Amino acid sequence: MTQRFVFWLSTLLTMTTFNAFSQGAFAAEKQGVCFVLYTVQDSTLKLTAQLYPLEDNESREVLLQVSENDRWSTVAKTRVRENLYSFPEGARSWTAHFRVESWDHDVDHPYRVVALDGASSYQGLIRRDPIEKAEIVVAAFTGNSNADKRLKPDLVHNVKAANADLLFFSGDQVYTHRDHLGDWLRFGEQFGELTRDRPTITIPDDHDVGQGNLWGAGGRATKKDRAGGYEMPASHVIEVEWAQTSHLPDPFDPTPVEQGIGVYYTRLNVGRIDFAIIEDRKFKSGPDSLLPKGLAKDDLDAWDVDGAVLLGQRQLRFLNQWGEDWRGTDMKCVLSQTVFAGPHTNKNVNQPTPPSTDTDTNGWPRAGRNRALAAMRKGAAFHICGDQHLATVIHHGIDDWDDAGYSFCVQSIVNFFPRHWLPSTDAVKRIESSLPYAGSFYDGFGNRMTLHAYANPEFGIKNYSYQVDENAPLRGADGFGLVRFNKNTRKITVDCWPRLVDITKQDAKQYEGWPITIDQWENDGRKAIAWLPEINVTGKQNPIVQVVEERTNEVLYTRRIQGTQYRPKVFAEGSYTLRVGEQPDEMKSLTGLTASSDQDERKIQFDF
Repeated sequence: MTQRFVFWLSTLLTMTTFNAFSQGAFAAEKQGVCFVLYTVQDSTLKLTAQLYPLEDNESREVLLQVSENDRWSTVAKTRVRENLYSFPEGARSWTAHFRVESWDHDVDHPYRVVALDGASSYQGLIRRDPIEKAEIVVAAFTGNSNADKRLKPDLVHNVKAANADLLFFSGDQVYTHRDHLGDWLRFGEQFGELTRDRPTITIPDDHDVGQGNLWGAGGRATKKDRAGGYEMPASHVIEVEWAQTSHLPDPFDPTPVEQGIGVYYTRLNVGRIDFAIIEDRKFKSGPDSLLPKGLAKDDLDAWDVDGAVLLGQRQLRFLNQWGEDWRGTDMKCVLSQTVFAGPHTNKNVNQPTPPSTDTDTNGWPRAGRNRALAAMRKGAAFHICGDQHLATVIHHGIDDWDDAGYSFCVQSIVNFFPRHWLPSTDAVKRIESSLPYAGSFYDGFGNRMTLHAYANPEFGIKNYSYQVDENAPLRGADGFGLVRFNKNTRKITVDCWPRLVDITKQDAKQYEGWPITIDQWENDGRKAIAWLPEINVTGKQNPIVQVVEERTNEVLYTRRIQGTQYRPKVFAEGSYTLRVGEQPDEMKSLTGLTASSDQDERKIQFDF
């Protein structure tokens, strides 16, 4: 038997039975290109093609070609990367990575990836940057558990119907732990029909790198995940991250962490929506290395232990600089693995229980969580994430209720590990909602969070055999999300869709409590203490406004306003600098501006 046949035979033997709804199955032997991932940022195309395993005598040269005037021309060529994973024995990366500078992002480009000396040709479309669209749509996913290994035609149909401009997979694309290659090829067969013709962000989480939970502790090696670090060999982690992130824009600071493991935190602008992609696992401290044994759940000060790291200084510096840079940007959004709160109670218990103290969430460590949210709100950034299996929309608070931004934690594609929000504590304040446990709560770490929506699974589900049939009950509250950024209204709308619902049907229903719509500026919920003079601008529409507190030299926030008039709020009396215009070279500054406790008649004119 050939190497490729043995590989696919072993894969088939681990799979659940397919039914007609799957619309196909794995063949015993596959050849050539399985799927493609790409992004374009700053006129640089980065594209990674994932190939099926190659035989020794097969060509390793792969071409990237584009179609112009009905003729194909080669724009790049590369050789297949064959680095070994650590597991299973003999598994290799089998990727072809392309980088093309000076890419024309103003037009669509039909492309094809040609392998095996022309025997394999995989076609798709590099979309133009949709800056003309009033609404940019992000399709969000997490948690592709192996409890359902079949194809996902319902998700493919719905994402195409929504015509999503960007795909975001927040992690756990792979669940086998040790067989990343096999699961990654399966992921490509499930979602490649979508990724072939739209930019895609895939970021690995704990299961992708072979762990039940991950506190990366700066990349060090560990034998126990809660101590902090990576359990799998660094060579394995590096290949996982290469497969899933090599197509992302170049990292903000490419310096590797311990063991030579790379980083990928970066930015991507799609249609004037600026996305910060961060790694909220890699630098995070392991709880067992810092928290005292026998820690009481209600001892909140002890939970907030000194020295605990969440994002780390490198990523905080990135977030602050990204929040200040509004070139070609109308709205901002952060993408990460999971949510900056602990919004669930005990798993699968059909009675109210206290909020969880699960350190796998980014509710811990609290000080690091607060620093991250403070950096994000400076750019009024929305947050999309996953991993918690439970869908939520939360307005976060740091020093006061709702003084930071909103997050959408999307539910799992396959919710094999159901979580719930069923708190035994009373809401500090209720909000208008059809959901009984919507409102403002403290999570288990003492963080302020206002839940606007949640989608609880049925109770009693434990290790169930996941079934996808057209009339199956939606027991696990699984599915996907759509986030719509409207640049004209500056509104953000969050849709939360169950599996198997056809969103094109007139009677299609989302989960109870959705959709949720917020204003862009609600992502900085700090209340004004005082006001600066009203700004009036001539010669520019929708200019950038930046406010700097002179006592600390801190940039309080940066905005692209709507129109030509704006009255900046501040959060303490004092002296301020205003910067107005267009970055980087058309900004005008005024210093020594004093704040007033009321919105007085003072006005400032900026002429361009």
